[in-house]
Amino acid sequence: MTEIRTDVLIVGASLAGAAAAKRTVDAGLHTVMIERKELPRHKICSGILSPRGYRFLQENFGEPPENAFHTPKWVTGVNFLFPNGLQLRMPFIPGPTPHIYRKFADHHVVKQSRAEIHERTEFRGIEPGAKDVLVRARRTGADAGSEEIVYRAKYVIAADGPRSEVVAKLYPTFRDSIYWFVVGQKYYKAELSLDPRWFHFTINSQLGYYTWSHEENGCQIVGYTDEHGEPWPRGHAKAVAYFEQHHGMRIREEVFKEGCLENFGMSLTNNFVFGKERVLVTGQAAGFLNMMAEGMSCAMHSGAIAGESIVESFTRNRGANQVYDELIQSERTRTVDQWNPLKILFDNPHEADLKAAIRKLPLSDRTYMVRQMLAYIGQFRGYSWLKPILSASARRLFLGRY
Repeated sequence: MTEIRTDVLIVGASLAGAAAAKRTVDAGLHTVMIERKELPRHKICSGILSPRGYRFLQENFGEPPENAFHTPKWVTGVNFLFPNGLQLRMPFIPGPTPHIYRKFADHHVVKQSRAEIHERTEFRGIEPGAKDVLVRARRTGADAGSEEIVYRAKYVIAADGPRSEVVAKLYPTFRDSIYWFVVGQKYYKAELSLDPRWFHFTINSQLGYYTWSHEENGCQIVGYTDEHGEPWPRGHAKAVAYFEQHHGMRIREEVFKEGCLENFGMSLTNNFVFGKERVLVTGQAAGFLNMMAEGMSCAMHSGAIAGESIVESFTRNRGANQVYDELIQSERTRTVDQWNPLKILFDNPHEADLKAAIRKLPLSDRTYMVRQMLAYIGQFRGYSWLKPILSASARRLFLGRY
């Protein structure tokens, strides 16, 4: 058994983890990042990075190399597709944003963070203490055997995604307390009559919770989301049939398919997990996810805040968890605002102007769109989300915070 001591241990070589490491390494703290896979590793993601996220990426890690972008490299905005063929284009502000290839973009930022990277190292357990945190891990791979590693860190940052193993150990009942959804996508060699410069999202109560299509590296992706336990292949086939019938999709070949579990409801209901006892949780592990399921920008910003909180704990002799709980409120507010119905109706919480796009349409089309949007939202009636959404909206309205 090997024991390694460090100031900061980050679980997950992710965008959130790299942003946190950038702050702690720049402050002179010894930082180790563990990742269960070998880098660069594949990451399921649309790769549609928000303008805010792109600015953060450039300012903190420099312009990514060309292999960190998909083709087409730029995405103009989101194009909403309605059952009758109506399309509502919502361009990003201030303009097109990049289509990130997560395998190489993540690897780029992890290297640029200058943290000490331990690849093929799987998190196994955690024991928070009064003065440090003990983390048990194991080397993975055919040549690794069963070597166990013990890390002792002053602080630990969990940046290991929506199915965070760190969160599962810290809060054993948490996973079972939230709803999980299967998000899957298939890659096709195909023709489609939709503009490849846009991310196409369906507002259609007959096509599930989150159905989309976009072009990537010569393939057309069709993605579909359903509740965990439901027959995903049947729903996805229905989504493909929709694109064939309404948008001229002609499939020549299925190339690849992939899927994962996601937890959309945490940001929507203001139900975040920020950690405890010298462990800080960030990124999607904490629940950060922007509307349209773009989690990269809030992952990087929340990761940076986690790193800054630990730096302040060392320099000002304050507990990092207390500092993090204070500093993270700005990102929490920005994220929950995107899901807040009052903000959507009376403000502009997104990096695109939905209301301006709607105003360009004839009144009859606007009426139709409202009906379809209400029918689409009606799918979520059974998830007990209405009360926490209204509660969070009221707190924001009357108290100015969540």
